[in-house]
Amino acid sequence: MRLTERLAADAREALRARDGFRLSALRLARAALQNAAIEKRSELEDTDAIAVLAREIRQRREAAEEYRRLGRDDAAAGLEREAAILGAYLPPPLTGDELDGMIREAIVETGAASQRDLGRVMAVLMPRLRGRADGGAVNLRLRELLPPPQA
Repeated sequence: MRLTERLAADAREALRARDGFRLSALRLARAALQNAAIEKRSELEDTDAIAVLAREIRQRREAAEEYRRLGRDDAAAGLEREAAILGAYLPPPLTGDELDGMIREAIVETGAASQRDLGRVMAVLMPRLRGRADGGAVNLRLRELLPPPQA
């Protein structure tokens, strides 16, 4: 079953169960997916849908951090709960060893010799990691694995 179909089925199930919070979170996610499909002008593949969901989750987590900073723990808890609901639709995150292995493969594949080649490696790597690893964390780990540029 495609991801968009699974979200629709789970939204119907939440409606029947009268789980308003879950239904609201799923409707917001479906709206984001629909907007992305309109923008793309075609139906979303699962990889595209995963990227949209990952973005939605990241936005909710960032907003929750901001609410916590402002002392609005109630609003932050709601956003974190929404992120957890949507997180169930993403593939399992990569372990550190799996991530390092994929980074090393991309380094070899691109022939990267220093941090100057970081963009080229990221361009190859990120489509493979979509929804399974945070881009910022990948970038930091890649910087650790690639030697600094020579002067």
